[in-house]
Amino acid sequence: MLIGEVARRSGVSARMLRHYDSLGLVRPTGRSGTGYREYSGEDIRRIFHIESLRSLGLSLREVGRALDDPDFTPSGLVDDLIRQTLDRIAAETELLTRLRRIGAAEPTGWEDVLQIVALLQALGSDSAGKRQRAALSSAAEDRMPVEALVEAVLSETDPNVAGALRWALARSGDDGLALLAHGLRASQAEVRTRAVQAIAAIGNDTADALLHDALTSTDVAVRRHAALALGPRGVADAVPTLIDMVLAEVNDVEAADALSALADDPVTADRIAAGLIAPLGTGTADPSTRRRLTQALAGIPGGTASRALTELAQDDDRGVALTAVYVIRLREAGGDGGR
Repeated sequence: MLIGEVARRSGVSARMLRHYDSLGLVRPTGRSGTGYREYSGEDIRRIFHIESLRSLGLSLREVGRALDDPDFTPSGLVDDLIRQTLDRIAAETELLTRLRRIGAAEPTGWEDVLQIVALLQALGSDSAGKRQRAALSSAAEDRMPVEALVEAVLSETDPNVAGALRWALARSGDDGLALLAHGLRASQAEVRTRAVQAIAAIGNDTADALLHDALTSTDVAVRRHAALALGPRGVADAVPTLIDMVLAEVNDVEAADALSALADDPVTADRIAAGLIAPLGTGTADPSTRRRLTQALAGIPGGTASRALTELAQDDDRGVALTAVYVIRLREAGGDGGR
């Protein structure tokens, strides 16, 4: 079969067949009566083998080795091809993500595109300083795609950079909340914590609704960050978690401040006081815990808290007793001696 007919039947161009010939991949084994090269049935089968291997991503050199090397082991080559393909997919996926983010920023010209690319590159830098500057710049210029900010804030380990990213993200309003809500369900605990911190920094009704749901999270760190944010905003459902934080000595000063903010409502104040006092009645609270509870009761008005402080002023532990006496005097000076 002459080269033209082989090209028509195989779909491989005559030019490519000649290239195969020059490389020694497929050399026609016969000659026509007029001296033209003819391809045998075996030659044509080899052409199809070459095309099959090329479809897997092999180079022509690798194809030749696969067909001619008696020591060739296909399993090793297939493993290499799998790794190369995965690397290529990852690179293409990263490129696609970058392009989508640039598109989402709605650039009006090449200057905008170049600026966004520069910000994205800086945000992925190994330098914490560059990442922080990118976050601050994106907030000032409002050019960073929200998806990129969310991804960055959920993966950032440097506290200064994380703070800048949360600030930049807060300026975007509700745009990143759906992605952050997904972060609350992440398998990694540190990602869930970063997500709830970022949501708390946004501080609007939609964010508060997410934080309210987070109060029932199975992740205690998520519950605590949500409670610290919601307490000062008047959400009484945060009370149990805040009391737990005082008892556990986890951000207990901040938790006590949040409880004090919630205690403006008399009913809530009595509820808080009862919750703080409850461990005292069991006799299991050690002096350190009793001292923290005393300090927390300082910001809770009402008779329930005042009576508890009077009892604590007689505590066996001198430090607890002195703290209670000091708090009582402050309350009396401030006009809350027992109301």
